[in-house]
Amino acid sequence: MMSKSYTNLLDLASGNFPVMAREKKRLPRVMTVPGVISELDDDQANSVSSDVPSSIIQDRIIIVANQLPVKAKRRLDNKGWSFSWDEDSLLLQLKNGLPDDMEVLYVGSLNADVDANEQDDVSQLLLDKFKCVPAFLPADILSKFYHGFCKQHLWPLFHYMLPYSATHGGRFERSLWEAYVAANKIFSQKVIEVINPEDDYVWIHDYHLMVLPTFLRRRFNRLRMGFFLHSPFPSSEIYRTLPVRRDSKGTVKFRPHWFPYF
Repeated sequence: MMSKSYTNLLDLASGNFPVMAREKKRLPRVMTVPGVISELDDDQANSVSSDVPSSIIQDRIIIVANQLPVKAKRRLDNKGWSFSWDEDSLLLQLKNGLPDDMEVLYVGSLNADVDANEQDDVSQLLLDKFKCVPAFLPADILSKFYHGFCKQHLWPLFHYMLPYSATHGGRFERSLWEAYVAANKIFSQKVIEVINPEDDYVWIHDYHLMVLPTFLRRRFNRLRMGFFLHSPFPSSEIYRTLPVRRDSKGTVKFRPHWFPYF
C-alpha cells in the first residue's frame, strides 16, 4: 500500500499544494522498451515474450547531484558555450572507485545561466561529449530551492544550527519548501528521460535531492537506487525543528530512515 507521504509529495510537486483527494493511479507493471511503460496486468505480463536476441548489456550508473562535474564558460564571441571537466569535483573522482567497464552518466544542474533557446543545443553537446544531462531550473525555483530551502534550512540543520532567514527571521517560509519539491521533480524528469530502469543503477547525492528518491521509486518500484548524504544527520532535537518533516495529518514525509527522528 502506498504511504500517504508519497501522495502528499506528488500533489505538492504537481502544484496542488492544498491537501486534496486524488485519484489512485495504477503503477506500471512491465517495462518492455527502455523509456516506454506497458500497462499490462499480471496475467498479461507473464505472457510477454521477445523475439529480439539477448545480448550482454554494459552496466551503467546514473550519478545525480545538484551540480554537474563540468565547468561552463561563454565563448569570447558570445556565440555558444565551451565546457570542460571540473577536476576538483567529488563526483568526477567517484569514477575511480567504479569498474573500468561501467558507463557513467551524470545528471545535475550547470553553474551557468543558459538561455532557453540554447538549452537544447547545450544538452545535446553535454550528452555527446561528457555523458552529462543538465537539469535547467527556472530562476525563481532555483533561487528558492538552493539559496532558500537548501541553504537557509537544510544546511544549518545538518550542521547543528537552527534555520534563520534575514527576511523572515526564524519563521518558516513554505514557498521555499514548495520550490525544493518542484526542483526535485525536475531532476526526476531528467533521470526518467535517460534511464533504463531494468538495468541501470542510480546514485543520488546530498541534501539538495532528498525528495528525488520518492519520485523515482514511485515511477519505478524496483529501481536499483542508492542515496548518499555528505554530512552527518542531526540529532532528533534539531531535526524536529523542520516543520515539513510531517504533513497536516501527522504523516511523515521528509525524514531519514530512523524512527527516533520523527
